[in-house]
Amino acid sequence: MKYKILIPALGLSAVLGACSQESPNTAGTLDVDGQAAPAIPQETLSAEQDTMMNPLFAPSTLPFGLPAFDLIRDEHFGPALQRGMELEMAEVNAIISTTETANFENTIIALERTGADLQRVQRVFGNITGTHTNPTLQAVQREFSPLLSAHSDAISLNADLFARINHVYQQRTELGLDPESLRLLERYHTNFVRAGALLSAPEKDRLREINGELARMSTLFNQHVLAEVNDSAVLVDTAEELAGLTPAQIEAAANSASANGQEGKYLLALLNTSGQPILSALENRALRERIHNISLARGTRDNDYDTRALVADTARLRAERAQLLGYDTHADFSLELTTAGSKEAVNTMLADIAPVAVANAQREAADIQQLINNTEAQPFEMAAWDWSFYAEKVRRERYAFDEAEVRPYFELNNVLTKGVFFAANQIFGINFTARPDLPLYHPDVQIWEATDADGTALGLVITDFYARPSKRGGAWASNYALPSGLLGGAPVIAMHQNVSKPSEGEPTLISFTEATTMFHEFGHVLHGLLTDVRYPLFAGTAVSRDFVEFPSQVYEMWTSWPEVLENYATHYETGERIPQQLLDKVLAAGQFNQGFGTTEYIASSIVDQALHQLPPDQVPSAEALTDFEQQVLTEAGLNYGPVPPRYRLPYFSHIMGGYSAGYYSYIWSEVLDADGVEWFKENGGMSRAAGQHFRDTVLARGGSVDAMQIYQEFAGRSPDMIHMLRRRGLAE
Repeated sequence: MKYKILIPALGLSAVLGACSQESPNTAGTLDVDGQAAPAIPQETLSAEQDTMMNPLFAPSTLPFGLPAFDLIRDEHFGPALQRGMELEMAEVNAIISTTETANFENTIIALERTGADLQRVQRVFGNITGTHTNPTLQAVQREFSPLLSAHSDAISLNADLFARINHVYQQRTELGLDPESLRLLERYHTNFVRAGALLSAPEKDRLREINGELARMSTLFNQHVLAEVNDSAVLVDTAEELAGLTPAQIEAAANSASANGQEGKYLLALLNTSGQPILSALENRALRERIHNISLARGTRDNDYDTRALVADTARLRAERAQLLGYDTHADFSLELTTAGSKEAVNTMLADIAPVAVANAQREAADIQQLINNTEAQPFEMAAWDWSFYAEKVRRERYAFDEAEVRPYFELNNVLTKGVFFAANQIFGINFTARPDLPLYHPDVQIWEATDADGTALGLVITDFYARPSKRGGAWASNYALPSGLLGGAPVIAMHQNVSKPSEGEPTLISFTEATTMFHEFGHVLHGLLTDVRYPLFAGTAVSRDFVEFPSQVYEMWTSWPEVLENYATHYETGERIPQQLLDKVLAAGQFNQGFGTTEYIASSIVDQALHQLPPDQVPSAEALTDFEQQVLTEAGLNYGPVPPRYRLPYFSHIMGGYSAGYYSYIWSEVLDADGVEWFKENGGMSRAAGQHFRDTVLARGGSVDAMQIYQEFAGRSPDMIHMLRRRGLAE
């Protein structure tokens, strides 16, 4: 089994290198253990007319291999995926059938060269279905997810192929391999073993069944979540009910309602989180409650998009698969190759943070309740739907500024070009030039060419910031192509957010939080853009799940770095810099509401671990899923009504994808991030020398070196958790 395909997910999405067998974007073939692949019609392999009819049949001739979005049609993906599987199986069978004794070159390197056509198509397909899907593409997903899973199993469970890998592996100490090549050999062996290569024939058959079903359910879950968040949009009858929103927000809601056949009304779209940002501004308490309750009910409404059975069945099958592979639980399997290493280490960290976070949240709640008591004519007990509205008032009172004062200084294009790109130039010497001549998959998208300090072309960056019904929620980075020393190529990396699009002609003014998210996702982009490894398996973000967020979280520091802020935080109309007094208040408020933020995050992380640390016979049924969630939160001391989990299980997309038993990764990586920020401060801050060191020791190396070794070689020390705790206001 190869895991060279990087699934769009980091945010998202994290893309994880050697990870899930469940995604419909994972390499595979239709062959079965020990059987030859079906013969491939010659015309399918090389006919020029087929390539002309289907642009996915051959690599793009556009700059840096950018997909020909203007030529690709929905109907091209199915044939291209099928052809890709057939080609990869032919390549794998050529390795198996050779009469040469297995060696590093004819087996491991040969495997690294296989599947390029399938990977290229899957990357385009995975990105498009995540950013601009439709019923036709969703049907292709449903059709091909089990086929791709079977294809993957046919490679990973092929006894003859594993025999060759194992033969080379057993001689590894005698081969004189350099460290990266030795790591490649060891990773291939590990990946095949973890994929079931050592199982008996009946066990392999059951594993195929499980993997196929998991792939099918993963696709359905993602499609249901998108449909449910669109179906749950809140319809409001009058503009008066929207008091507190800006005129632009109200106009956007009216336009959305009109587009959905509700002329004269207002439609409020939801995000795929429990809390809805719009609640911080809405004055109508009844409407806030309605929106909050609708948000939390998603996936549990007994409609066509109810996901509880999918979540429960997925957890049970994951647990069964883990035991089949020799692990006690899915968490044990999932955490084996992470820097955490074990569920005990994760549980200890989460248990240590949880009570401190809740205590902070309760202190914040007391401040909110006091404000309600002092300002409302008829005081009431604060509820979850009141938190963000009154927390904003507390913040305004404490730090004397309104979020509405800040947004005019954070115009989206300024944040990107004069903030995110400017920082990359100052730290790494990279320049970015718009490429409006290149084709797009949606009019809201932009493409930029990146060049290195010496003028050398690096690759392309695709930016896609606006929310739309055809796009999944959240923020994430992904890749269309990654380079390697073995295969060449150039990086084509994409970053995505879900910012509300303003009315025609209006500027896109974002919050400081959304600006920080943009810097974060660009940190992932840099991980792909600056990768410099020999083997495709290690390129870009192909690192352990709880390390992949480290570079992106470190890049967040430049959001508020003085030199960067001076350059991009300017008023969209006057061009004046954000007043220092206002900026000081924004930065001083950085630890505000951290009790809430940490509690909602830790709650979701603990639920994720609890679900995936169960054996199959103890996984709750669909009907018992929400009760299980509440029980876990209660036992952890996190069942605190005013602060629901950031994600409830029915719409917890992270753990139904690449972050199963891995949502803890963000705070685990934040330990490295906070310590890494201290390193930058100690070593010149925003300097090319510090940036080059970070580039050479972290970004360029991808997964070619152990993650903690990478960190220690970068920082010259092990990370200290105290920096993270202080940042979140959880320690002195």
